[in-house]
Amino acid sequence: MRFSVNIPNFGDFADPRTVAKVAVAAEEAGWDGLFVWDHVVHRKHEDRPFGDPWMLLTAAALATSRIRLGTLVTPVARRRPQQLARQVATLDAVSGGRATFGAGLGGPIEDEYAGFGDTTDTKVLAERLDEGLELLRRYWSGEPVRHDGRHYRVRDVTLLPATVQRPRPPVWVAGFWPNRPPMRRAARWDGVVPLFTDARHGHVPPLDQVRDLVAYVRGQREGGPSAAPFEIVLGGATPGGDASATRDVIGPLAEAGATWWDERQIQTSESIDRLEPVLRRIEQGPPSL
Repeated sequence: MRFSVNIPNFGDFADPRTVAKVAVAAEEAGWDGLFVWDHVVHRKHEDRPFGDPWMLLTAAALATSRIRLGTLVTPVARRRPQQLARQVATLDAVSGGRATFGAGLGGPIEDEYAGFGDTTDTKVLAERLDEGLELLRRYWSGEPVRHDGRHYRVRDVTLLPATVQRPRPPVWVAGFWPNRPPMRRAARWDGVVPLFTDARHGHVPPLDQVRDLVAYVRGQREGGPSAAPFEIVLGGATPGGDASATRDVIGPLAEAGATWWDERQIQTSESIDRLEPVLRRIEQGPPSL
């Protein structure tokens, strides 16, 4: 199992220099990755500054040499795929091939879609997500792209340079369990980042639900790209100062099939976007199983 640190892109973390500081601390303490949120606005936190995730991650890439870097997660449906392809490819180049792309519908939908006059029809957003992901895959190849889809059209365009990672950076797809469609989508890519209706951001997911999810996703991959590595990315807040208690939390999840543990703050905490508690947890180091 590998271990990452998860931070929002607002509050203290709206500043690229602060995110670079977090990335350096995480790398020095032995963590394997740093992932940031991708929000334009979030009504619950609208009184705080927001930073562009790709600028934040670029600062982190320039300050580090080992840890993986990415978003958890980017709402592909509210992005232009060609611009997003360039941002991810640039991060992959700057980091020397350390970018991971987390994708999903995003939200809150009323904030980030309706707030800017966009549709809130989840069926349409899911179609744009699927079509956008396929376009990203093709753009990252460095080969000519011609596409006539329901939502996007491309006329013989080649985006260079291709991504450093070949054939492309890993794509992890998020969604709420027990909803099946996002899990089927994730099974077509490189990893799943499940959220749980019974365990919101920062709360440790129920073990029985993790087992059910892993079995379902593995079943979806049978007959497909089952030989390729596939990541099960779980997350929550662990008692970092107590190694035994942390092992008790994460050990059973690893046995159930989790391959990454993403250390998070409780979303309802007043310190969700504050640097000090995040650095304190980082310096305690990743869990030891």
